[in-house]
Amino acid sequence: MAGAALLALVASGCAAMPDSGGISRVELSQGAADKNLQARVYPLGPAKGAGPRELLTGFLDAVTADEGFDVARQYLTENAAAHWNPDAGIQVLSDNMVKRTVQAATTEADTTAQFTVSGSMVASVDTKHSYLLADGPSASDFTFVREKGGEWRIDKLPPGVIMNETNFRNTYRQVDRYFYTAPDPSAFIAGSSPQEVLIADPIYLRRRMDPLMAAAKAVVAGPSDWLNPVARTAFPPGAGVDRVTVDDNRAAHVQLLGVDVSDPATCRRMANQLFYTLADQVKGQVERLELKGQRGTCTASRTDAPNTGPGALAGPPPAIQYYQRADNGVLMTADDQHGGQAVNGALGKPQPNGTAPLGTIAVARDGSRAAAISGDGHQLFSVPLSANSVSMPEPVLTSPVKAADRSDGLASPSWDGRGDLWVADRNPQGPRVVMVRGNKTYPVPVEGLDGQTVQALKISSDGARIALVVKNQGSGTRSLLFGLVVHGGTPQEPTAKIVGLRRVAPLLTDVASVAWAEADQLLVLGKEGDRIQQLYYISTDGSQSSDSPLQSGPGWLTISASESRSNVLAAAPPVLAVAEGKVYRLINAQWRELQMQDKAGAYFYAG
Repeated sequence: MAGAALLALVASGCAAMPDSGGISRVELSQGAADKNLQARVYPLGPAKGAGPRELLTGFLDAVTADEGFDVARQYLTENAAAHWNPDAGIQVLSDNMVKRTVQAATTEADTTAQFTVSGSMVASVDTKHSYLLADGPSASDFTFVREKGGEWRIDKLPPGVIMNETNFRNTYRQVDRYFYTAPDPSAFIAGSSPQEVLIADPIYLRRRMDPLMAAAKAVVAGPSDWLNPVARTAFPPGAGVDRVTVDDNRAAHVQLLGVDVSDPATCRRMANQLFYTLADQVKGQVERLELKGQRGTCTASRTDAPNTGPGALAGPPPAIQYYQRADNGVLMTADDQHGGQAVNGALGKPQPNGTAPLGTIAVARDGSRAAAISGDGHQLFSVPLSANSVSMPEPVLTSPVKAADRSDGLASPSWDGRGDLWVADRNPQGPRVVMVRGNKTYPVPVEGLDGQTVQALKISSDGARIALVVKNQGSGTRSLLFGLVVHGGTPQEPTAKIVGLRRVAPLLTDVASVAWAEADQLLVLGKEGDRIQQLYYISTDGSQSSDSPLQSGPGWLTISASESRSNVLAAAPPVLAVAEGKVYRLINAQWRELQMQDKAGAYFYAG
């Protein structure tokens, strides 16, 4: 990195490479703050006599360093240094960003100069650390002045910082902060309320500039603007963080400012938010959190009851696997070695003679019932998985148009963790999203589709977020959107709407299948343009969660993953894929075919 020095050994003035000697073990510090330490980047101040172009390069490098912005301010005039706010946001440009002068080359007689940093904007990060995909040109002006001593300095510059994508990935990392799901007024019955759970709000923080303190402050500051409609925080306005430490017993200690934590219930809710957030920063190194404030203290851990942790409504671990036989559509259960056994009830038997095998099936997260779409895509059934259910019940939803080629009609039933069923109706004359609660159906408006129709959906276990596969009516491409589910109404007349649509993975032009794989990310089967089909992990902020996609196999139609975990550190259940009746599991980054006695038309987890 130009203009910055990696100072690993600069002590006695000798940093030569030894050419002899034995091999010895290097012991790293065991402190929690050092666990993610790789190499620290120390910035260099402006060189004497440097011109505007060299100063601009040095300044852009200095903002990526690991020691704060004091050195970066040395490139500014006194007035500019006092007013520049580096925390005002980040512009992330493509790696080929350019620095061009707006005027002719400077001479010894010049006292001012102006340069523009331009490029294609990849994303932005706002003052709440939230990442937002962007696509378009960007140009930022920098004005330089020659001061009395003859040295050039930056006098005017945009707020925040600018960096290319490579430097952004090296300087920042994605972490999750946690907030509670907003209450659903239509779910309060007889004085009881649905279980409250934490949902992830991904943000980007500096890798090595006191990440625990930064994460704690980010939680106290409240949720992102995007998540705010469906999230609630336990922290009151004006709350602050004074100190964050982690001791040798893997306990985090947080001291709050301006917060009365004398009420045990309120204190515990705040402690839970902080615990899961800090535990996400240093995996396996924080097992308990102690929260202190004015007149009170409390603790939080993963073993607290009731479980409000992320993914608490995903279903009991280990995640049970289900499949449909390809020949007759019968629903079966399976284990990690083989399949299978027919489920109890009507779905465990073939359909009557003359009736087409059932189409897509989705099992509720508690395993008590399943949603099934008729073979013609015309009807939706909600069927108990019990021995007492001997025949198919009446349909809970009927599409006005029968699906002739499987591209119309009902599709993609999906259960949230509260027992609500969601389905897409692809009726060309009236496409819609429908929520089924009990045996009643409720239309769900989707704001901001702008000429696109919902082809498939997948609801998160917390019921607050939803992934939509949409079809552009003009181009025919199938892309991916994330939305928020806002609940309202009353227990007698519940309402729901999908708002805040945000595009994700914009390069994907053909999305075939999606599944929630974590509390904060999806696994997506799709392809970019004319390239081969691949698997991508996509965060709810739209960013790709891994540097490279996973390889998929030919002919894959569906994939399945699960949010269900015994705890956040437990290994994820294997990803499942189906192609031509064969089932594959992703284990240790290797696809392995599962030897089965039946051909499978689909293989999936609950949800």
